[in-house]
Amino acid sequence: MIFEILIPGKPVGKQRPKATIRGHHAGVYTPKETVAYERYVVAMFLQAYPCAKPLEGEVRGYIKAFYPIPQSTSKKRKTAMLDGSIRPLVKPDLDNVEKIIYDALNGIAYTDDSHITAMAITKHYSNNPRVEITIEEV
Repeated sequence: MIFEILIPGKPVGKQRPKATIRGHHAGVYTPKETVAYERYVVAMFLQAYPCAKPLEGEVRGYIKAFYPIPQSTSKKRKTAMLDGSIRPLVKPDLDNVEKIIYDALNGIAYTDDSHITAMAITKHYSNNPRVEITIEEV
């Protein structure tokens, strides 16, 4: 079984949990942007696979993150960005993009993220920012 999911929009990375101290109540919370993007990833998965059951065995994950091209870029440089000669050296970092995607799909696309035995992620430029995800059962 293979799941292929498209997440429209600029890639988002997982943010670190935040600590708060208010009076006698101290706690840790997940930033709103992280929670919102994880929900968005789940919604895109469920839209593509409304009746899917989580994969139970060994899985592999592949992610392609497509970043927007800055508006001030020259035509020559833009062409090089689109053909892959120039790759994004911008945030969010790949490990944070990977983390937010795999955490969001945990229990949805696969029973547990400990079942992921191989993964790959790459950064690209595009006029159409997005994240393309492939999850396959081995």
